[in-house]
Amino acid sequence: MTVPEHVVERAWQIAQPILNSGRNQRRAKAKGFAFKLFREFDHPAQEGTKAHIIKKIFAWGETSAWIGPPGSLKSSLLADAAVAVASGSDWFGYKSKGAVSVVYFALERADLVERRIWATAARRGITGPLPIAIVPGIVDMTKPGSVEKIVATIREAEVEFLEDEEHEGDYVGLAIFDTFAKLVAAGGGDEDKASHQGAVFTSIQRVKDQLGGGGPHVALIGHTGKDESRGARGSNAFLGDADLMVTLSGEGVKTATVTKANDAPEGPLFSFKGEVCELGADEDGDAITVNIVSGEEVSAQAPSERGPKLTANEKTMLALLADAGAAGLFTKDWDAKGRDAGIGIRRRADLTDARTRLKAKGIVREYSDKWHVNRSS
Repeated sequence: MTVPEHVVERAWQIAQPILNSGRNQRRAKAKGFAFKLFREFDHPAQEGTKAHIIKKIFAWGETSAWIGPPGSLKSSLLADAAVAVASGSDWFGYKSKGAVSVVYFALERADLVERRIWATAARRGITGPLPIAIVPGIVDMTKPGSVEKIVATIREAEVEFLEDEEHEGDYVGLAIFDTFAKLVAAGGGDEDKASHQGAVFTSIQRVKDQLGGGGPHVALIGHTGKDESRGARGSNAFLGDADLMVTLSGEGVKTATVTKANDAPEGPLFSFKGEVCELGADEDGDAITVNIVSGEEVSAQAPSERGPKLTANEKTMLALLADAGAAGLFTKDWDAKGRDAGIGIRRRADLTDARTRLKAKGIVREYSDKWHVNRSS
């Protein structure tokens, strides 16, 4: 006998709540790890699948790393981000999804961080209070109880923000740690050791887990190594654990380049300049100044007056990739063309070095193992 479709549909409507109830009870008593079935996945296009604070840059529950050499305005840029996030302002053209609070862990020069944030707010014309808290001093994330203390600090700051009705953004959505090197060193760790970096990242994840809802976005400020083209200083575990890595480069005009992203293309993000802000005078009459991000608009696509210096191998690899046009090249195909040109014959790592340095200089980008030349190159 063929059962009419409307009868089947009605039976399913009756049975589904019963089945779901049984499933929920069963999972509540489960002894293993929690899991999510394929049929329970959210569609990627649904609103809220990935909750952003600043579209395409800061997302709830993720970790970003902002690295650069001394003088690249790393801390000034993140101070600018803190003010934008706390005030609900767009940032370098990227849309704000609403104001949230910020906790800035200043492991070094907290007084300087205060001046930067104060001057940045003034430059933006913000006169009212902002939901920003600065935590001065060393934070040792490898020490027992450190995770609980950081969680308590963030929750206590939220209480203060909730009681203050003069601003928006009660809940902490952005936690900044300045710098990552100090986080590792605080517990006697070594940046060169993946296990020491891993211990810090594990603690960061525990902080986010304990805060619930995925936790705030954690932004880490770090340094590039002696060879800036090789990326972050120390172990490359830093690269693997960050959802987004942005490298800062340039002289007068700084360019923020995405050198690694879990679900976004790599390449130039935006460009900016610094400006010296005078805050007043000290007891001797000398000016008190601080370097902040300028409000002047700078095009991320505009080529610099002089391009980055390239080695002979880098020039050859770049030319090979450019010849592929818009189609780009997969890593193995690009390497094969490089070997045909004589690169990597004596030393195989020459191919990797050339790719890595071209990428760090913002000349090429890689996504899903396929490489392209950036338009501005």
